[in-house]
This record gives sequence, C-alpha cells and structure tokens, in this order.
Amino acid sequence: MDTDGILTLLQEVAEEVINPRFRDLSEHQVMEKNPGDLVTVADREAEVLITARLQAAYPEAVVLGEEHYAQDRGVLQEYAAAEHAFTVDPIDGTKNFVNGSKDHGVMVAELQGPQVVRSWIWQPQHQVAFVAERGAGAFRNGERLTRPSVADPAAPRGVTSHRPWIGESLGEFPPMELTWICCAVDYPMLVNGSADYIVYRGRQPWDHAPGSLLLAESGAFLGTFGGVPYDARIIPENGLIGAADRALYDVLLPLIP
Repeated sequence: MDTDGILTLLQEVAEEVINPRFRDLSEHQVMEKNPGDLVTVADREAEVLITARLQAAYPEAVVLGEEHYAQDRGVLQEYAAAEHAFTVDPIDGTKNFVNGSKDHGVMVAELQGPQVVRSWIWQPQHQVAFVAERGAGAFRNGERLTRPSVADPAAPRGVTSHRPWIGESLGEFPPMELTWICCAVDYPMLVNGSADYIVYRGRQPWDHAPGSLLLAESGAFLGTFGGVPYDARIIPENGLIGAADRALYDVLLPLIP
C-alpha cells in the first residue's frame, strides 16, 4: 500500500468504528485491561480492521497491535526479530477518548529491519494527519514540517506524562508541565513548538515508533535515558526524551532524576 493508501485506511476505520462512539460510549463498551488502563470496543474493532488490511497487503510482515499484545505477549518477540513490521495503536489517548476529549488519534508505523521508514498519525476529531517518510520529510495535512528553534534556550518548555514529575524542574529549567496525555498529540505538539522537550516513562513501540520518525524528519530528536537514539524494536529501560534537537537532548540527559 502506498503512503496515502494507509492514511486513507486509518481515516476510513476511524469513520466506521471510532467516530460513531465518540461521546457516545455506553458503560459496557469501556473495559479495564489493568487498573486504570482503559480499552473500548472501538479500540478493539479498529485494531482488527487495520491489522487485517495490513496483513492482506503485506502477508510476510509482523503486525504489533496494542490490543493484540494485551492478549499475546509473545508477539513482541516476533516483532523485534522481523525484517518487516508494523505497529498499530488503534486509539492512542483512550482515556481522552472515553472522557470526550478530542485529543486522541490512530497511529501506525512501518519498520524495515531496525528503521522506522513510514509513520502515520490521524487525529479524527481535529481532522489532522501527520505523515513521515524516512528521507522524504514530515508533513501535516500535506505541508512540510520543520521543528522551529527553541524560543528561549535558557528556559525551554518541558512536559511529561509521568505525573510525579509534574512541577519538577530539570536543572535550572522551568518546572515541567503535563503533556496532552496522548502521544498522537504530544509528538506533533513537540514538532510545532508548543513544547521544547517531552519526558516519558512509558516506552511501548506502538506509542513511540510513529512519533520517532515525525521528530527525526522534522529536525527534532528522540533518545533514551541511556543516552542512545530510540530504537523502535526495543523497549528501552527507564524512559525516553523527545527534544527540539539533539543538542537539547544532550543537555537534558544528565538532568534526568
């Protein structure tokens, strides 16, 4: 499938099974995978539809879906060893979706060996698509994206999804604020300059593989707490730092608690 074809797939699936449930979920359509970790019928149906289409187009590829992984942890090893793979996050920001917030999205990344080569983020309620192709750039609704310079290098705006760190400062930088609680929104916000860095403790591939390419192709950077660039095949220890550029990442790295 070409790049536009996969974006169309995400848009069609959202229109079929996600949008009709937005702000219209009944109690029995929302479940907990783990305490506080929600899943809805829309998540599960969307993943089934997206996975089926990808597997039909690429029968040799391993598809790592968030909801599939919840049922079969062994798929993570298959994904890590695959020459060709996809990650699927059918609704990133499920809590936002359940609570009626428009800040959620559908995300897919394609890997060839160790590299993320294409990625898609579709924000159905905002009607905004973010697409990246390795070596070809990052785009918002077809317009090329370039991460702007940090407005105030002495006081970059930092955000984190790790709630114990909200209000904490890295070094002399301003206290970190809460992210948008959705990687499908967080990463585009980092690219457009709404934040200058993001600190994550969650590290699952379906959350970060799509955004990693969006950052790389727009001039930003994603690396681990261990000081190495993000590798979407591996769940890194401890956490991740997304930064406006590599230089800011290098400054932030030794400041992580």
